[in-house]
Amino acid sequence: MKYNIFIGLFLLASTTSTLADVIGSVDTDFKLLGPDNKIVIEAFDDPDIAGVTCYISRAKTGGISGAVGVAEDTSDASLTCHQTGPVILDPKIKSGDRNGEDVFKKRTSLVFKSMQVVRFYDKNRNTLVYMVYSDRVLKGSPKNSISAVSIQPWR
Repeated sequence: MKYNIFIGLFLLASTTSTLADVIGSVDTDFKLLGPDNKIVIEAFDDPDIAGVTCYISRAKTGGISGAVGVAEDTSDASLTCHQTGPVILDPKIKSGDRNGEDVFKKRTSLVFKSMQVVRFYDKNRNTLVYMVYSDRVLKGSPKNSISAVSIQPWR
């Protein structure tokens, strides 16, 4: 029984999230052992809406714990999203039925903490609004960032 719980937690921790392309990073704190603390910039496309790309910068903890994957990253992140092509919205997105859906999720600790980007549609302004935030099983963080993409006709 004890091992089943351990295996379940390991599988939960090892699940993959929406893939993002790493654009670059900068070191923020030197670590003698293991990688330095960093701010990482990643890009991902909205998996449900072609023509929208988001860029996220987030803290990544280094050191020995970061190298072996047991460190907990801080909840600091910034987000910007842009229209990169023609946008066609699913009727369920336009109606608001899919507001608050995860479009990106990344594990930021071994098991209990994750960072995610959720999408909302503002039909009065024909605008997609994306928000990044972190949560934990027991308590999340109020730190967040938003970006809005006003949908325009594509050239």
